[in-house]
Amino acid sequence: MTKKIMIVDDEPDTVDLVRLVLETEGFEVITAYTGSECLKKLDEEKPDAVLLDVMMPEMDGWEVFKRIREKYEDLPVAMLTVRNQDIDKMLGLHVLKADDYITKPFGRKDLVERVRKLVEQ
Repeated sequence: MTKKIMIVDDEPDTVDLVRLVLETEGFEVITAYTGSECLKKLDEEKPDAVLLDVMMPEMDGWEVFKRIREKYEDLPVAMLTVRNQDIDKMLGLHVLKADDYITKPFGRKDLVERVRKLVEQ
């Protein structure tokens, strides 16, 4: 069964790159470029996992993550961000309880392995 991954990032180049990598590995990919678009699409698209950027205009990834958890507590969410400081990782993984914290730039193999692990939870 094909797993559906939602990519949420305000950078079209990042979305296109991640989409290309995941689609060539057999994943179905849906996209959102803002937090509000992500939240609207969750009900209709029902993804198996979300890759969520932290730094976005209007509503940042932390706020989107909190709203996802309020409604979809079992939906795996990985933060996908350039914020690579230990404090950011600790906040994402241990305070907010994201399922993974992937920093940009990332390698193709690492991204695919981590997404597979995310959907196999």
